[in-house]
Amino acid sequence: MTHLETTSTRSGFARIAVGIDFSPSSRHALDVARTRFPGADIRLLHVTDARVTATPDLMGGMTPALPDSGLLQAMEHADAGRLNELLMDNEDAELLIGDPVTGLLDASQRWAADLLVVGTHAKGSLEHFFLGSTAEKLVARSPIPVLTVRLGR
Repeated sequence: MTHLETTSTRSGFARIAVGIDFSPSSRHALDVARTRFPGADIRLLHVTDARVTATPDLMGGMTPALPDSGLLQAMEHADAGRLNELLMDNEDAELLIGDPVTGLLDASQRWAADLLVVGTHAKGSLEHFFLGSTAEKLVARSPIPVLTVRLGR
């Protein structure tokens, strides 16, 4: 057994899913996963958010719309290219479309991940009150451990 195999085995986490949204915090979370769990199998997970399509309404707000298939295909194609750029040897990736929280949880479980690693984003208090935190929702709903990583200031 090599030093790398021994290190990941000792941590108890051999299969690590990392949520990627291409933000600096998610890239930092990926770096942490690679550094803290050498030798572990790593799978990058990205969910193209199908909820991004919306149309202006008569009252000046936005109304959710049915996802435009052309827009989703273009986003998925762009996201796949960006995801592939982040991959290192012996890592793989999965690209999903839908709600990020549900997508990350489902993909982690399907792959039988031992740990899900995600970055956290600083949000304003009003935005956090209305939208909540993806990381918080993952921690609350996940049947597997979730490591949240905050990017230093």
